[in-house]
Amino acid sequence: MTYPSDWLQTWTWEGMEVSYLACPSTASGTPVLLIHGFGACKEHWRHNVSALQANRTVYAIDLIGFGGSAKPKSRLRDEPADAQAIRYGIELWAQQVADFVVQHIGGPVQLVGNSIGGVVALAAAERLEQQQCTVQGVVLIDCAQRALDDKRLAEQPPLRRWGRPLLKQVVRKRWITTPLFKSLCRPGVIRKVLLQAYPSGGNVDDELVQILLEPALSEGASEAFRGFINLFDDKIAPEILAKLNAPVAMLWGQRDPWEPIEEARRWERFDCVLSIKEVPGLGHCPHDEAPEVVNPLLAQALQKHENRGMESPTP
Repeated sequence: MTYPSDWLQTWTWEGMEVSYLACPSTASGTPVLLIHGFGACKEHWRHNVSALQANRTVYAIDLIGFGGSAKPKSRLRDEPADAQAIRYGIELWAQQVADFVVQHIGGPVQLVGNSIGGVVALAAAERLEQQQCTVQGVVLIDCAQRALDDKRLAEQPPLRRWGRPLLKQVVRKRWITTPLFKSLCRPGVIRKVLLQAYPSGGNVDDELVQILLEPALSEGASEAFRGFINLFDDKIAPEILAKLNAPVAMLWGQRDPWEPIEEARRWERFDCVLSIKEVPGLGHCPHDEAPEVVNPLLAQALQKHENRGMESPTP
């Protein structure tokens, strides 16, 4: 995917290079920041940016560890301090997003996140609210439910609970995580995983495979993988939804193989969740699988948040 060169920007954050997309618009809608999921990047919004640009300026960011952004060495929670290493996780990415909004957008903003990017969007919105910044709305697209988090351990089958301590020890080891990651970074493997995530097969093309493969082959990518698969105790969406002020809309592929729609429906109990739109036949990344279906829904959700913000601005 090749975006216009003048849209591609870099930003130095905490001494690390961040790659992002800034797509200006002459329209006056509230700017929106798009946040990708695990293993993806700003190019995963290839079929959405131009459609959204019709009504607002669009930004898309590569989280640290992914895409064209820096990929430092990972440091797990109980490992010794290392000036060259960072702790990958929701807190890191939420702070990155919140600082980006303050420094590059400044005014009111809307956040859109897919998969783990959804949790990051919620956590960033929470931080921004604490800083008295206006978040007009958050849109979650098949948000990660983080079923393997320790806080959800009681929901797991007994055998999985019993094996958790061993799993935690195994996935710490670089001699395991590095070759495992490399085994996944092959075009055929990536395409096979994509066909699970995109059940209709829509837009699973060579371009998409390359979008995901190229950053995964860059130096340090295996460190982000190691950091991510060791997130056994990090933020989960419900704990943020329970205290968020900003309105939340959810778009969900009914055939998502990894984030069940049944769990998503339970999130409607939170006051901030205004709607859930289920998209039949689509999977984990419906915005890319069927943009002709999702783009109008996404635009509608953003406009509703904007209209609501004009009536009663979010603190």
